Amino acid sequence: MERRLFLIGFMGTGKTTIGHALAEELQFALYDSDREIVSREGMEISELFAEKGEAYFRRKECEMLAELSHCQDAVITTGGGAVLSSANRELMSKSGYVIALTASVDEIAIRVEQDRNRPLLQSQGELRTRIREMIEQRKGYYDFANLTVDTTGRSIESIKTEIMQNLSSSSR
Repeated sequence: MERRLFLIGFMGTGKTTIGHALAEELQFALYDSDREIVSREGMEISELFAEKGEAYFRRKECEMLAELSHCQDAVITTGGGAVLSSANRELMSKSGYVIALTASVDEIAIRVEQDRNRPLLQSQGELRTRIREMIEQRKGYYDFANLTVDTTGRSIESIKTEIMQNLSSSSR
C-alpha cells in the first residue's frame, strides 16, 4: 500500500474530515497543507489572500506540498486550489496515491455556508452560482487522481471504507 496519500477536491468536499478518518484508520500522520501554511505564516488564509494576494498564497502552497511530499506514512489534505498548479499535480502523482473527493453543489454550499475563511467565496453573488462557476473553471484539474469518491450524502465511515477497499486492491 502507498505510504503517502493526498486528498484533493473542491472546498467543502470533505478532505479534512476524511483525512482525519483515514489517518486514524491507517495510523498515519495527518498533514493539512492549509493549516501548515497558516501556522508558518502566522495568519489565516483569508488574511494571506487580503494582505499578500492569491499568487503569494499559491507559491506558499507549492512550497508546502513539495515539503510534505517527502513525509512517509502520511495523509496529506490539500486546499481546493492546490490542483491549479501543474507542478503540484505532477508532484502529487509521482509521490503518492491521490484521492479526489467530490460533492454536489448543494452539498458543498451547505458545508461552506457558514465558513468565512474561504476567500474565494467572498465575492458578491449567490453562493451556489459562485460554486458552480468555480467548479466549471476547475473542470479536469482533479482528473489525475488515482481514485475519485463522491461524498454527497454519505457517512464518513462509508467513504473511508470505499477508500480503504480501493487502497488494498490497488496494492496487489
